[in-house]
Amino acid sequence: MLKIYGSPRTSAGRCYLMLEEVGVPYETVALDMMEKREHKSPEFLKLNPNGKVPCLIDGDFVLWESLAINYYLAEKFKPELLGAEVKERALVQQWSTWALVELQPPMVDIIIQTMFVPADKRDPAIIAKANEKIPHLLAILDKSLSGKTYLVAEKVTLADLNAASVVNIANTVKIPLDGYANLAGWFQRIKERPSFKKFVDLRK
Repeated sequence: MLKIYGSPRTSAGRCYLMLEEVGVPYETVALDMMEKREHKSPEFLKLNPNGKVPCLIDGDFVLWESLAINYYLAEKFKPELLGAEVKERALVQQWSTWALVELQPPMVDIIIQTMFVPADKRDPAIIAKANEKIPHLLAILDKSLSGKTYLVAEKVTLADLNAASVVNIANTVKIPLDGYANLAGWFQRIKERPSFKKFVDLRK
C-alpha cells in the first residue's frame, strides 16, 4: 500500500487530493513538525534529506516533492490526467509548475507572516508585496480560463488539480475570488469533485 508522510494541511495536501482522485488505498503517516520536529529526525531524513513533506513510499520506491509525486500518481494510476497528446501534456506541466512557482509563494508568505510570525515581528512589507502580486496572478489564471471549462482540455487534468490546490489557499489568506468570474466558475467545478470534497474534509 502507498504511504504518504505529511498532513493534508501542509504541502502534502495536493498529494492527498491526487490520491483521492486516482482512487487508490493509502496509509498516512503523521509527523509532529512543531514540538518534536520529526521531519528533521534521522529516520525521516533517510527518506527525504530535505527534511520536508510530502514524501511518498510505494514499496521500496521513495519520492519527494509534491509535484513529482502527483505526476507519478497520474502516470501510474490515471495517465489520462496528463493530457491526450504532447501539447496537452506540455500545458499540464506549464500550469502545474506555474501554480507552485508563481502563485503559491506570495500566498505562503502571507500565511507565514500572519500565522507563524509573532505580531511584533511581522514584516508588513512582505505582506503588502504579496497582496500586490496575487491579484495580477489570479488575473492571469482568470484570463486563461476565458471560454474554457478547464485549464488544458475539456476535461479535468492534473493541471486543474494542482492549480486548484493552490487557489484553495486564497480563502485562508482572505483573498476574494469574486472579481474573477472565469476562475471562480472553474474553481467551483473542481470543488464539486468527490476527490476535492474529501480533500477539504481531510484538512479540517
